[in-house]
Amino acid sequence: MRRLILIIAVMCCICIGANAASAWERTGGKINTERIEGDSPEIRVNEGYVYVTTSRTITVKVFSILGQLISQETIQPGISRFRLPSRGIYILKAGAITKRITI
Repeated sequence: MRRLILIIAVMCCICIGANAASAWERTGGKINTERIEGDSPEIRVNEGYVYVTTSRTITVKVFSILGQLISQETIQPGISRFRLPSRGIYILKAGAITKRITI
C-alpha cells in the first residue's frame, strides 16, 4: 500500500512539474556550423537547463525516466534551451540522437 501511495505521489509531482515547465527558448548565441559534425546536434546541461545547439531544424522531445513526455518542440538552427522542471533523470531525443540527462 505504501509503495502504491509513493508511486502515485511521484506521478503527481511529475505531472505538476511538466505543466509548470517553461517552453524552449532561443539563447541568441551564434554558432559555428563547422564545429557541429554532420547533422548531429550538440547537447549539454548546465544549471538546470538543457542546451541544444543545431545547424538545422530538428524536433526535440524530453521524457521523464518513467516515459512521460515532458516537452516536444521543433527548434530552429542555433542554440536553444529548456528549463527542466526538477532534479532527476530525463531522456532527451533530438533528431536521431537519444541521450540520458541527469540534473
